[in-house]
Formats: sequence, C-alpha cells, structure tokens
Amino acid sequence: MSNENIRNEKMEAIVSLAKRRGFIYQGSEVYGGLSGTWDYGPLGVRLKRNIMNLWWKMFVEERDDMYGVDAAILMNQKVWVASGHTNTFSDPMVECNNCHGRFRADAIDTGKCPTCGKENSFSEPVQFNMMFKTHVGPVEDESSISYLRPETAQGIFTNYRNVIDSFHPDIPFGIGQQGKAFRNEISPRDFIFRTREFEQMEIEYFVKSEKWEESFEMWRQLVWQYCEAIGLPTELVHEFEVPDKDRAHYSKRTIDFEFDYPIGREELLGLAYRTDFDLGNIQRETGKSMDYNVKGTNEKFVPHVIEPSFGVERTLMAVLSAAYTEDEINGEKRVFLKFPEHLAPVKYAVSPLLKNKPELVTKAREVYKLLKKKYGAVMWDDNGNIGKRYRRQDEIGTPYCVVVDFDTLDDNAVTIRNRDTTEQKRVAISEL
Repeated sequence: MSNENIRNEKMEAIVSLAKRRGFIYQGSEVYGGLSGTWDYGPLGVRLKRNIMNLWWKMFVEERDDMYGVDAAILMNQKVWVASGHTNTFSDPMVECNNCHGRFRADAIDTGKCPTCGKENSFSEPVQFNMMFKTHVGPVEDESSISYLRPETAQGIFTNYRNVIDSFHPDIPFGIGQQGKAFRNEISPRDFIFRTREFEQMEIEYFVKSEKWEESFEMWRQLVWQYCEAIGLPTELVHEFEVPDKDRAHYSKRTIDFEFDYPIGREELLGLAYRTDFDLGNIQRETGKSMDYNVKGTNEKFVPHVIEPSFGVERTLMAVLSAAYTEDEINGEKRVFLKFPEHLAPVKYAVSPLLKNKPELVTKAREVYKLLKKKYGAVMWDDNGNIGKRYRRQDEIGTPYCVVVDFDTLDDNAVTIRNRDTTEQKRVAISEL
C-alpha cells in the first residue's frame, strides 16, 4: 500500500471517529450540510476549549507583557480598505467550462476537473475576494457596507491606542485575541483544515524597529514550546522560511510552521514580521497618532510588530492526527487517542464493575462525584461490559478509567487503568 493510501485511510479513520464519538459533525447536516462549515459536539467543544485555554494561559495569563482583547466581528469598512483587504485579499479562481464548477487555481494540479473529470477545460484565472460582505443597518448602500472579519489581527491594531492609554505598558508588549474569522473559500477541503468559518488565536507584539529580530527569535522559540505542550512530535513539525515573492504584502519576514497531516505537509501556523505597516496605515488614514511615547523621555515612534498567528481548527486537526494511535492488545486491534492529559476532553471515566449491583453503583457514584467536583471533565460509564467501556474510553482519549468492584466495599480502593499502557493498579479512594 502506498504512503498516500495509508495517509488517506488515516484521515478517513479520524473523520469517522470524530463524528461517531461526538467530536466534530458536518454543519447543518440534517438539512444536507453547508460546505466549509463544521459543528463541534460535546467532546469536540471540550478539546477545542482545552487547546484555546492552554494558548491563553501560556501566551497571555502567564506573561507580564501581554494584554487580552475581544474585538467586534463587524468593523468599520475603512479598516479593511486601509489594511488592503478590499483590494488584495483574494485567491485565483478558475471555472470548468464543462460542468461550471469553480475552484482555486492553485488547487488544480492534474489539469482534470475535480467534479466532472474533464481535462484542460478551465477558464483563465480571475481574482476572487474572499471576504463575506454584508450591510449594517436598514439601508443597503455603499456607506452601510461591512464585512465579516477575515482575520482577528485588525481588531488588535484598532485597539492598540486604547490599550496604551488605559494601561501605559512598557515596550515591548503584546496584545492577544481569540475569536471567529470568516473567509469565503472557493473550495473548502480536507475536513476542518480549510473552512469558511473558523477561529484564530493571534498576537501582535509591539517592538522598537531595531529590536525586531530578537523578539522574532523569542516568539519562534515560544511557538516550539507551544507545539510540544499540545503534544505534537518534533519530527512532524517543520519551519518553512517563506521567500520574498510568496510573503504577504505587509511582511518583511515570515516563517510558516508546517505539520505532517494525513493530507500531507501543510501550514499549521505562521510567524510574521509586519513592520509598522498596520499602525502606519491607521495613522495615515485617520490622522490620529499611533506613536508610542517612551516613559520619562521625549522619545516617540510608531512600533513595529511581530505576529504569531494560530488557527484553532488546524491546531485541533494536528492534535487529533498526532494523538490517533493503533496498536494490538491480546491479538485485537485497538484504536486510541493519545492526548496529553491536560488536553483530554475527559480526564477520568468512572464505572461500577457491574451496573446491576446497587451497592457497587452507589459506591461508584460517590467516587464519581468526588472526581467530578475536583476535575469537572469526568464521565460516568456503565454501558456494556468492562472491556467495551475500556475500548470506548480509549477511542475518546480518556487517560484513566476508574472501576469500583467488590473489593472496594472492603478496602475502599479502586482499580485505575492507564489508557496508554493498559496497566491497572489499586489506589485508595482517599488518594484520588
């Protein structure tokens, strides 16, 4: 079997497991779905929030030089004119002359139409702006145009002056934001990798222009620490120095961090040096000063910016891909998600050995309530025999299964099974 077939099989297995076990569902599926949209089920929500909370903790809460904001999704249309999005935020699109399907030109690598299979039947590429346009208020005219934001970064830049005036931070400092973004992708693809609605976790780190390189290197190292914290094997993460011709118009240096997904090596996140492009635009378009005044001096300047930009969905897909594991237990194939414990949507599953024994159920409920109060992400599971429960919890990545058996009634201890090793040991309830 070729490597490509193996990758495709793994991707299909992950997508199937994600739906079956309540991680990710197709958006609007009951009505036939909506391309490029996905819904997160009970376990998917927990995994997503665990990833986002870890990011926020590492990059905002634990640092003295970071401030958080949560900007509006709808913004004044002038924001997107000044940033260049209304003129340049586009992808090349081609149309099949046979079936009239429309695709990203750079996604057609065989010359065949992905829909009808006809060869060399495409129109010349045209630029397609990916912003979702809407109108704000009751009158639909040019003055009421707005857009669903295609990135969270501009919400940070428009609040730069507010944060300075409210908190008077020492430079260098950063502003972080997590939130929804929207792009009208021509051809969404590959599960949650390329979607029309997604979430970003972005930082704009403001520095003196002559200090940008050391701050860039600091964030490069922090990105590697984050990849390790979410359980991505080092050998599956790669740095790609984006050449001049491929960088965004605002960037003087960009490193794409790429991950070996089942679909192939693709961009996971980006680290860019945006110079003073954005603050300079705001200052020019609004006439309002974006200068940073160095405390106790007459020195002032428009800061330059380092931007680490993370996509939640791409991160989650990488975490799922890295965690997906197959092995063999007693001659039987086993599938499990080897999440880091701090990311696992369920930390413990608690079971009575037999659910038709009231004394075991009562005791197990006591243990469940103790763990639930402390950890929150604890599941009660008494469905099927104990072996089936173990397999089910393995599939959703639960690190530990706690079983109350008849011995528990005498020694007040439980059996704990480890997800990764399947080893079991007795632990006193008081030590849980």
